Amino acid sequence: MPINKEQLEVRDKVKNHKPTFKRPESWRYKRLDTTWRKPKGIDSHQRKQKSRGRPGLVKIGYGGPKIARGLHPSGYTDNLVYNLQDLEKLNPKTDGVRIAHGVGTKKRTQIIVKAIENKFKIFNARVSPSGSKS
Repeated sequence: MPINKEQLEVRDKVKNHKPTFKRPESWRYKRLDTTWRKPKGIDSHQRKQKSRGRPGLVKIGYGGPKIARGLHPSGYTDNLVYNLQDLEKLNPKTDGVRIAHGVGTKKRTQIIVKAIENKFKIFNARVSPSGSKS
């Protein structure tokens, strides 16, 4: 049961009306991936919006709703945590925890133990809370 369900529904509704943005000429060359890259060529038809068959450009108007920005698909807000002090500033009912990449195993296990005690939603635990290495 996700929290902020209404906000996630609004985001999904807006997302359905958004076009799929494709990298220019990716349909033409196998070596080009379809992930979005801004067209920068001086004669680029897609950049100039010359022909109707081309996919649209990424523009600021296609952004998601402000109320749903920064939400994890579970409905919790996504917060990066580096230490235990960062964890104390958060509310377990609305905030989820993502432990920073640079945090070592020792501090990571401390953060996980504290987060489980306070019933936080952890997005990337990666280490068992016992801290034992097998």
